[in-house]
Amino acid sequence: MPGHTENEITIPAPMDVVWDVTNDVEGWPDLFSEYASVDIVEREGDRVVFRLTMHPDEHGQVWSWVSERTADRATRTVRAHRVETGPFQYMDIHWEYEEVPGGTRMRWTQDFAMKPGAPLDDEAMTDRINENSKIQLELIRERIMQRHGGGAA
Repeated sequence: MPGHTENEITIPAPMDVVWDVTNDVEGWPDLFSEYASVDIVEREGDRVVFRLTMHPDEHGQVWSWVSERTADRATRTVRAHRVETGPFQYMDIHWEYEEVPGGTRMRWTQDFAMKPGAPLDDEAMTDRINENSKIQLELIRERIMQRHGGGAA
């Protein structure tokens, strides 16, 4: 059975702030703790193709891949997928933003399947993504609050 995760957080900041910070792909190394660098490959309108490179993992392995991401501010959604899939057969990510009392809710949904022989199977990768998503979402909330202060508009 393919992997599927859903994680969300409410950030006590206006929609425009959360949208702008989290969709500034070039700024992701300062927003996420796992990314060492981002290199833009192509940009056309709201679509960006980019290479993400992670910090070395616990075994010293550096993972890198190319993703394509299309942001739609009107619907407050982002669709992304890995172009270079690495150990994944596919990886699709959907971001949703919603104004809620107290701020902006940001929700990540990831659908994927691991290739045979990948270091982790679908179940183990689901667990890893769920664990790491909670860490990264909390870090995003903290960093947005540090940069922009509290209080939703």
